[in-house]
Amino acid sequence: MNQKRAPLPRILISADRSSSGKTTISMGLMAALASRGFKVQPFKVALDYIDSSYHSEITGRACRNLDGYLMDKTKILDVYTHACTAAGGADIAIIEGVRGLYEGFESLSELGSTAQIAKILACPVVLVLNARSITRSCAALVNGYKNFDPDVQLAGVILNNVGGKRHAKKAKEAIEHYTELPVIGIIPRAPSMQISMRHLGLVPALEGRRRIEGFEKRLIEIEKIINKGIDIDRLLEIAKATKALPAPKSSVFSIKKGIGEAKELEKPKIGLALDEAFNFYYRDNLDLLELAGAEIIPFSPLKDSLPTELDGLYIGGGYPELFAAELEANRAMRKAIKAASEAGMPIYAECGGLMYLTEKLSTSLPEKGSFQETNLSKATYAMVGALPGHAVMGKKRIVSYNIGTIK
Repeated sequence: MNQKRAPLPRILISADRSSSGKTTISMGLMAALASRGFKVQPFKVALDYIDSSYHSEITGRACRNLDGYLMDKTKILDVYTHACTAAGGADIAIIEGVRGLYEGFESLSELGSTAQIAKILACPVVLVLNARSITRSCAALVNGYKNFDPDVQLAGVILNNVGGKRHAKKAKEAIEHYTELPVIGIIPRAPSMQISMRHLGLVPALEGRRRIEGFEKRLIEIEKIINKGIDIDRLLEIAKATKALPAPKSSVFSIKKGIGEAKELEKPKIGLALDEAFNFYYRDNLDLLELAGAEIIPFSPLKDSLPTELDGLYIGGGYPELFAAELEANRAMRKAIKAASEAGMPIYAECGGLMYLTEKLSTSLPEKGSFQETNLSKATYAMVGALPGHAVMGKKRIVSYNIGTIK
């Protein structure tokens, strides 16, 4: 690392646990700041495509992911710096945490946690606390989070799911008296703060905008509630009280255009599957492809024909299980991708994209458990057939890091 940059105002929104409301509150804060004319650079801690899709939609800037398990400190600072300076630069960075503040890969270390990112970025943290059915106990919870790791800069609290004025008064007084941290926001218990959920979390923003009635109105209502319930000026003061960060000596984003320096190559055209079924992408990967000289050509496996004269395909994750009938119905697309694979075209597919490349996809097999608000009928659908295999969607959800070895 070398010289330090002037500090960009930044703040991290974390929570006491999952489902405390930090995503909705982060969305509302980003919308409120964007409406005030700020260029807001959004970030999401850990491997998440869905929350970040809302952040990108709201701010007009690509949300970036920061993962302390897969990225070392240098890479985290590199991605953070690149994002904040891209597209004309940002005025403020808003980082949404993952799960509870201290949840991570291990029980006895901060690896992969929101707290780890907060410390690497020397970022003040505002804790979203689910205050449903508790008042004075809020102070005990906040004190625990404050004292668990003194190196985490806990700077304020937002109370969520508050039942009324008396509830708010007791919880706020207790927190500020016993912890000396300011309560900068009180969000009421309101149905309008809820967004449709699914087995991996929220419905992705691209799908929500196209398929959920009143989607735009819901986002506007969330912004109104946040503007009314949170002291935005106080939040800005906290965000501005940040230290300068070291700038990376070199950056993975400093790539000379053109793959290979020995000879001139034509600009490779890479087809990008992008629609309601496939939209899980990290913007950094697309940036690196474009910086290396590639032209990204989006297409929809649900509705389109495969673009011609492509040099490669990138099929990311998503929800092919929810759109399996439509994917099967686009037989021309399936045949074209299989033919391209057989002809030797490079195809990179992951998660849902990998499922799409198999021979068939079966949904709703009889297992224990259930997905949130997702009803999959028991059926089997034909997929591309470029890979020998059968993708099976059961009812047991497993969310974790996995380490694989290719032999």
